[in-house]
Amino acid sequence: MDITIRQISPDEYATLGEITAQAYLGDGLLDFGESDQYLGELRDVAKRAAAADVLVAVADGRALGGVTFVPAGGPMADIARAGEAEIRMLAVAPEARGRGAGEALVRACLERARAVEGCARVVLSTQRTMHAAHRIYERLGFTRTPERDWKPLPDLFDLTLITYELTL
Repeated sequence: MDITIRQISPDEYATLGEITAQAYLGDGLLDFGESDQYLGELRDVAKRAAAADVLVAVADGRALGGVTFVPAGGPMADIARAGEAEIRMLAVAPEARGRGAGEALVRACLERARAVEGCARVVLSTQRTMHAAHRIYERLGFTRTPERDWKPLPDLFDLTLITYELTL
């Protein structure tokens, strides 16, 4: 299967939003399931595309997944500092997993980061249970940065996002 990674088009926003939402729900990553407040953020691809670069993986005319690339801070950055780009909301449809779409999306983000003047690192946050994603990050050379781990919702003691970085 040939996978193409490209900038998302507005007519794909709803599809990618649903792929992302269903991936997080299906993997049990949302503490409050369908009523989780973050679900709206995952579905709102238009908002992400207005503030960052949203890439989509496509094969046979079908969206397989996507990722948000934050080149240099801005409203979509969670942990990026000066000189860092950030990867957010990587998701691949369950039926498309294991075909290389996730890795292709991360590689595309790395290529974009290398093209950003002054960008020295790519950073990301992930949940402890996202083992398949961790394998992709580590295979591509990302290393854990436990000193940057953080809690997006301080009231939820069991939700600590772990962080990775890759020096370019």
